[in-house]
Amino acid sequence: MNKDLIYALALENAINFNGRASHGSVIGILISMNPSVKANIKEISQLTAKIISEVNSLSLEEQKEKFNSLKHLIHHEQKELKKGLPELNNAEGLVVRFAPYPSGPLHIGNAKQLILNDEYAKMYTGKFILVYDDTIGSEEKNISNEAYSLILDGVKWLNVKISKIYYKSDRLEIYYKYASELIKENKAYVCFCKAEELRKSRERGIECIHRNHSINENLEFWQQMLKNKFKPGQIILRIKTSMTHPNPAFRDRVLFRISVRSHPRTKLKYKIWPLLEFSWAIDDHLLGITHILRGKDLMMESEMERFIWDTFSWKHPEIIHTGLVRIEGIKLSKSKSKEEVKSGKYKGWDDPRTWSLQSLKKRGFKPEAIRKFLLKSGLSRNDVTVPIEDLYAENRDLIEKESNRYFFVQEPKLIAIENFKGREVELNLHPDFPKKGKRKLKTNNKFYINKKDFEVLKENELYRLMDCLSFTKQKNKFVFHSLDYNEFKDKGSRIMHWLPEKGNLKASVFMDNGSVINGLLESNACKMKLNETCQFERTFFVRLDKKSKTIYEFYFCHK
Repeated sequence: MNKDLIYALALENAINFNGRASHGSVIGILISMNPSVKANIKEISQLTAKIISEVNSLSLEEQKEKFNSLKHLIHHEQKELKKGLPELNNAEGLVVRFAPYPSGPLHIGNAKQLILNDEYAKMYTGKFILVYDDTIGSEEKNISNEAYSLILDGVKWLNVKISKIYYKSDRLEIYYKYASELIKENKAYVCFCKAEELRKSRERGIECIHRNHSINENLEFWQQMLKNKFKPGQIILRIKTSMTHPNPAFRDRVLFRISVRSHPRTKLKYKIWPLLEFSWAIDDHLLGITHILRGKDLMMESEMERFIWDTFSWKHPEIIHTGLVRIEGIKLSKSKSKEEVKSGKYKGWDDPRTWSLQSLKKRGFKPEAIRKFLLKSGLSRNDVTVPIEDLYAENRDLIEKESNRYFFVQEPKLIAIENFKGREVELNLHPDFPKKGKRKLKTNNKFYINKKDFEVLKENELYRLMDCLSFTKQKNKFVFHSLDYNEFKDKGSRIMHWLPEKGNLKASVFMDNGSVINGLLESNACKMKLNETCQFERTFFVRLDKKSKTIYEFYFCHK
């Protein structure tokens, strides 16, 4: 492993986290860039620890200076390691689909399949079909009417091109038709067994007593079922499989069951609903799907689909299973988020704690960053757990150049610098792009600093207000020392951002954990437009959500 690359990564991490690099974060980034480093992880970990110690001993200005000379190494390494998706077999005339269950919006986890399908559709100039998997027979999950538009909004935000949209709730009569065909061929039957009885017979490989009903009997029961002559739990439709199949759950699997719950689109028109794999099998055939990309957690469902295709003597689409992507430290739960949104604990589906695509947009993420992040694992069947920093790094690469810098002081404390009359400080809007212009802050001898900075000030130590002046604390007074940074460089202990006494804006930041921080923002930020991102100096990136004469409201993006 290139020592300079580790140095560059440590510097980047330190700059993003107030001058302190984290050993775990740097190691995580190294592994995500090149998994082969795991083979020598002990040696690389020791080297990284040594480099981080050296990096953390530098001032933030020194870190930035050194990073500018090494940052090209990171981009080069990323370019070298970047791999395209593997080619697909039989991809001529490619048609892929994405079938979300509309219980809520897409979140960063289930968006992976969406992105993979879109990439392949673009690669082969194929068609990408969106199928709302809005059946209510397989699980006791509730469909949300607003989820349809939330899902589509997420799809559009990620710049995914959809050829056509289907709703399974519009296709119930089609599923009934093919279920009747199975019954007529003696390949499906109506069962009256209780759930527990059904489970025990499956486990023992014992045929259901209803399995040998005549075709006419099954057709009659099926018609009665469709005419709502039975109550939920009284009757189901099952497909005939081998009772010796190694997986008991596969044996004579349920195809249809009764559910008397109101559907947001069809209300109570239909009460007989298919289970997922049956509707998938029918639609994937009728819609001409050529390739199915899904998580490896659905392998049994895939086996059932193939069985149904074989039963109808249909050609098989290609099925590709991929591993799950988990984000370190983030628990994705649509059901929990739904509860919190409904209760009012979360502000809505765009609350950062939902991790929905709406929430990421609200925070100022770019859709390109989401796409790059999710494509990293490609078609691998291995489950991967990636640090959240990987997502932040992808987005930082996109917004860093366009985000101006401004001073923000949280929980401001006012201090007066003795022996100082004031000055006008001129700063770059962006340290790396002088052409973006300047910003000016005019001061007297009074400054606002962060409460946390104020609380650690010690007697006789040298401190610096960033790009302005150096001072010392003497007997609870703050005394001017010098303007020149070089005089601070060797003896100084802490650099802090600041604001002048007058002319500041009030600002609040809605954080990713649901908390709100308040403070003062430099007046130059008044030029910001809604939805624009900026970086609060030495803290984090934010997106401007609202602004008024009284307050500027931001959403936390990332560090």
